[in-house]
Amino acid sequence: MAVISSTTRTSWLIPLYAAGIVVFSDMYLTQPILPQLSAEYGVAPATAGLSVSVVVLMIALGSLAVGPLSDRWGRWPVMVGSALLLALPTLLCALSPSFEVLLLWRALQGLCIPGLTAVAVAYLGDSLPADQLGRAVGGWIAANVAGGLSGRVVGGLISDGFGWRASFMVFAGLTVVSGLGLLATLPRDRVIAASSGWRQAYRAMFAHVVDRHLRSAYMIGGSLFFGFLGIFTYLPYYLSAPPFSLPPAIIALAYVSYLAGVIVSPWAGALSARYPRLRLIMIGLFIALAGIGLTLIPNLPLIALGLWTLCTGMFIAQSITPALVNQLAQQAKGAASALYLVAYYLGGTLGGVIPGLGWQVAGWPGVIVICLSALALALAATKRLAAQTYRQLGGYDDKNSNTS
Repeated sequence: MAVISSTTRTSWLIPLYAAGIVVFSDMYLTQPILPQLSAEYGVAPATAGLSVSVVVLMIALGSLAVGPLSDRWGRWPVMVGSALLLALPTLLCALSPSFEVLLLWRALQGLCIPGLTAVAVAYLGDSLPADQLGRAVGGWIAANVAGGLSGRVVGGLISDGFGWRASFMVFAGLTVVSGLGLLATLPRDRVIAASSGWRQAYRAMFAHVVDRHLRSAYMIGGSLFFGFLGIFTYLPYYLSAPPFSLPPAIIALAYVSYLAGVIVSPWAGALSARYPRLRLIMIGLFIALAGIGLTLIPNLPLIALGLWTLCTGMFIAQSITPALVNQLAQQAKGAASALYLVAYYLGGTLGGVIPGLGWQVAGWPGVIVICLSALALALAATKRLAAQTYRQLGGYDDKNSNTS
């Protein structure tokens, strides 16, 4: 696919980022209202957490298909079609008569979401020159962060004022608008592998799985999202219980800490063009570890500081790792990006459930121990990839070299 000219670029980047905001809002609409779902449907916290993890799991499974599909059919139809289809299950969530039905519609949301989220980085990689990719991916991650913030904060505020079903209705309408925006503005891409079959597409995916560098990158993403999602999924239970006993509207404001990601993601993406990506990822992980530790102190200002610190570190690492995967993959970059999201969201699926078991056994300290362990695993994978890169390149520099 030919690189899109700079004069055309801003006309489609803004609608793409806007769609990312809405899609990620849809993904996280139930996270701030888990105590409400527990009360309405009579389910335990770990069970209510399934309304988050089922979406994440379906995103992981859907990513297995949309990556090769976009390599074969082109990115544009997959991205636009998925964004438009997502509006239907989002609306149906508002009409759920039981928790089981809600999970069904949430699962269908998850199947629609990766058509945009798993393909967008590959689309940017196809469309933009290499020296601008880091900044563009950083902007995409910032849009994703803004979406997570919007779904949690705006969705939580709507739920507190008008009931949780109203938030799904509002965001279903926004999803339609964002899909139409992509339809009208996103440039069509050239099909890269029209003559290749599914067997060849999945052969390319298998080659990515056995690549030791990419495996390490996938471990970074999955472990990182496990720890991050675990903290924010069970945060409402922590803050709604004594000694805090905060109402849902105030708890929703805790997710304003996501603004740290909006700020640092483009900045980290720009830095990745100048400094080794793996060093920046390590720095982000250490910051995130410190942030999680601060939330153990039962003091609201320190918890808020911990959440901001966690978000800062998380999004430094997350804004850089997808571009690293794109760099490491020598071919079938759409499949490589999709596999990264499979690992990322499988980690999130487990992060939406396993820390809940820690909560039920030991309260917030149980959640903390599990989530810190996940980030420690991400740090170990980063160090392993750095060592592999150092040995192969004869030096620690992963900015401009393909190491796969």
